[in-house]
Amino acid sequence: MGIIRTENLTYVYGEGTPFRKVAVDGVSLDIDEGEIVGIIGHTGSGKSTLIQHFNGLLKPTSGKVFIDGEELFADKSRLKEIRFKVGLVFQYPEHQLFEETVYKDIAFGPKNMGLSDGETDRRIRETARLVGLREELLEKSPFELSGGQKRRVAIAGVMAMEPKVLILDEPTAGLDPRGRDRILGLIKEYHAEKGTTVLLVSHSMEDVAKTVSKILVMNDAKVFMYSDRSSVFAKSAELTSMGLTVPQVTRVFDRLREMGIEFEDEVFSVDYAKDLVMRLLAEKRG
Repeated sequence: MGIIRTENLTYVYGEGTPFRKVAVDGVSLDIDEGEIVGIIGHTGSGKSTLIQHFNGLLKPTSGKVFIDGEELFADKSRLKEIRFKVGLVFQYPEHQLFEETVYKDIAFGPKNMGLSDGETDRRIRETARLVGLREELLEKSPFELSGGQKRRVAIAGVMAMEPKVLILDEPTAGLDPRGRDRILGLIKEYHAEKGTTVLLVSHSMEDVAKTVSKILVMNDAKVFMYSDRSSVFAKSAELTSMGLTVPQVTRVFDRLREMGIEFEDEVFSVDYAKDLVMRLLAEKRG
């Protein structure tokens, strides 16, 4: 059994009203522990509603959600403890900063878990290191920091709870290219160091392509596909028909295929494209 499993999960907004809308429709998933998964889909596809079920912010209209083998709503006395296993970072999380210092903001989650001062301090300093916040910044007001630093403080506050699953909803939204690369880099480093399951919700196919190992595609409240990157981006025509775009480099290589130049693999990152072209050129020279 995976770290996250759903059985025929359905959620309906406005049940019994003229505004009834099925946001998630019969979704059955099994996400393995330690995966780093991208979740993509057009606006209104159901991806944001889906992730809010994983830490109990929403209760299914029907179906079941299991976290680390436990059904989320089966025993109310266990709900809080299970929720602590799933950390959810909302879009623009820096808007939720409120404490006097960076240290206190990162400490908020661990303190709510009832951890000792010593354990809370350890987690704050370790997480600050992970997200690239210098020691001297911990005593500063978070409102004195740059936009990218604020984003890292907010993410650190969830990481410090040491969840088994970290979910990030559009973590690079509104950042410049350098800020985007910094956030994606820290996510990859965090995953590599901790082995935590990471779910990355994003509209950017480039971000997804260079960060995750598997991709979940939501379309009209249902799962269209859940597979590795190559298999998903091989469906570029279907993705486009859903209002999604594949990475630009994938479109370039799709066009080359149409022109009769064959490649064995799907190309979804610039680095891989470069290596592939250099290899083909070397073969031709040889």
